[in-house]
Amino acid sequence: MIVNIMTSITDPNMSDGFTSAMEEIHNEQLKTCGEIIDQTTELCQSHREFVQSAVDTSLKKCKDDEMLFETIQTFKRDLVQTSASLKAERHAVSEMISEIEQKEMQKEDIIQKIEKLKEEQSKRKELIQSQHKVNKDRLKNLKKARGVFQDHLAMEIRSISGKTKLVKGEKLQFVFRNINPSDLNSAYIVTLGINQDGSYQIVSSDPVLECLPVLESQLQKTNKLPTFLASIRKEFISQARC
Repeated sequence: MIVNIMTSITDPNMSDGFTSAMEEIHNEQLKTCGEIIDQTTELCQSHREFVQSAVDTSLKKCKDDEMLFETIQTFKRDLVQTSASLKAERHAVSEMISEIEQKEMQKEDIIQKIEKLKEEQSKRKELIQSQHKVNKDRLKNLKKARGVFQDHLAMEIRSISGKTKLVKGEKLQFVFRNINPSDLNSAYIVTLGINQDGSYQIVSSDPVLECLPVLESQLQKTNKLPTFLASIRKEFISQARC
């Protein structure tokens, strides 16, 4: 092509050919530029579509991330509530266990008290049975003494109920006669009671005998009522003759 140009410079007849060649070159360049423009347009369109797709994908990803964040926050709130609920339940369970343990201790204490009451009741029953036997024997002795003293010494035995603070419950009153020679029908009286432990107690005497505490002590030691009554009668006789 350079040779042709150089020839056209020296050959005036070649100007038309040169002009035609230049137009051809120009047309080829325009065609190339058009192709470049078309390719650039396609690339721009493709880029816009890619960018739009990237934007859409990013927006979708952002929304998904927001939803995931909200889900995480919801899970956190639920976890806090669940933790608080579990803490409250553990506290309630702890209180319930403590209450059960206290009830178990109370149950053991009640069982021990019941066992103790059973033992005390058993001992009390044995004591009552023992006292009943003792009182039965004493009643038997009293009946024997009553027969002896009523038949031979004109003594009367009365059962009375005490109404004062010092005299409560059933008491036995022994009435002696034939004591005073000047008045054989005159009554000399001594009243006896029985304590809770089964021992005799002198409640009173009429007339009063100063030796009653001594005679009561001897009666409690020996538990011999006939001997005691004989001693009382002797003291009444001695006092009547003074």
